[in-house]
Amino acid sequence: MFRKIALVGYRATGKSTVAKRLSERLKTPVVDTDAAIEERVGKTVARIFQEDGEPRFREIEAQVVAGFLNSPEPLILATGGGAPLCDTTRAEMKKNAVVVWLTASVDTIARRMLADSSTSSRRPSLTNAPSPVDEIESVLKFREPLYRDVATFVVEVDGKTVDEIVEEILRLAPDVLN
Repeated sequence: MFRKIALVGYRATGKSTVAKRLSERLKTPVVDTDAAIEERVGKTVARIFQEDGEPRFREIEAQVVAGFLNSPEPLILATGGGAPLCDTTRAEMKKNAVVVWLTASVDTIARRMLADSSTSSRRPSLTNAPSPVDEIESVLKFREPLYRDVATFVVEVDGKTVDEIVEEILRLAPDVLN
């Protein structure tokens, strides 16, 4: 039976892009949870952080992720980088999805974030680190154990095309095709 696929990992590791390609391959709907939150609240993630605070954002995120994970339909879910911070969200992911942790080097993440024009307008700064690289290293140090805890599989994305990443996921989780 088809299980949902949830992609987790730090921002700019390719979760949304890979989810779209998986969706095409499996002919399954895809949801980007950050976009779903923005639509639900009517604000960007950065504005929610600024105006309502991170705890409120995480509350909304947990509700949105749980709602999609508990729906009866097959689904590819591209989660926000911090979704696994919530214990209940990790438990829901483990129970209801094949969870794929997309990993990338700090240099790759930083390069992709700088190249993405929407990063600064839609995504909040997560620390008061002096540079993006310092922030990435600091946040990853905290989050990596949480990603590891929730992950069914780990896929390194450095040096791979989107199609190569999708093929690796499908090889690791062939049961999602049934």
